[in-house]
Amino acid sequence: MTTVEDTLALLNRRIIACRRCPRLVRYREQVARQKRRAFADQTYWGRPVPGFGDPHARFLIVGLAPAAHGGNRTGRMFTGDRSGDFLYDCLFRAGFSNQPQSVDRNDGLQLFGVYITAVARCCPPKNRPLPEELANCRPYLACEFDCLQPRVVLALGQIALHGFLSMLKERGQLTSLAPYRFRHGARYRLPPPLPIVYASYHPSQQNTFTGRLTRRMLLTLLRRIRRELGLPAPERVRTAGAQ
Repeated sequence: MTTVEDTLALLNRRIIACRRCPRLVRYREQVARQKRRAFADQTYWGRPVPGFGDPHARFLIVGLAPAAHGGNRTGRMFTGDRSGDFLYDCLFRAGFSNQPQSVDRNDGLQLFGVYITAVARCCPPKNRPLPEELANCRPYLACEFDCLQPRVVLALGQIALHGFLSMLKERGQLTSLAPYRFRHGARYRLPPPLPIVYASYHPSQQNTFTGRLTRRMLLTLLRRIRRELGLPAPERVRTAGAQ
């Protein structure tokens, strides 16, 4: 009998081997060769980055794409960069992970009830995947969605929200994207049996360093999602430093 773990493992092998987008293949491999000086002694992943998390999650987080010197270096979503530092700290405080930091894919991080993926699996130049590149990645997101059957989805940024909803529209599960305009903190009730969707600003340095997205804002949203899922407040309550 095929398990969810087996299905996700097979899908992740397909993702890692993907070479559908020539521009992204060239860029991710160029970054992996040239490296950043601070990581010159490290071997970069340099391949598409698969999803990561609890295979029985009912909460799916959808990001934009791996960072050139983050996920493209470490091989795990939101790992090894400032966006990941911010996101995983908030997930820890909200009770969705066992530790507040994510340094590399072998650092012992575990996610509880949540799975993290993205609408693009390769780091794009200037963090801007092309529409056709997003379309090439969409079947992978659809497979994850079917496998996990999440009750709640959190889209990090406008591109992630549009990409996730576009996947549903292509499958005939939505007729229009017009009712779902991006707004931080928005809660979108999709036609049943589709999940509840929330939107947040992406935890990029551009947003977190300017205060457009604060820890308090993201924590508030994550705690709302815990309640949406019917989960109790975590035993470990950490509020110090939220801002």
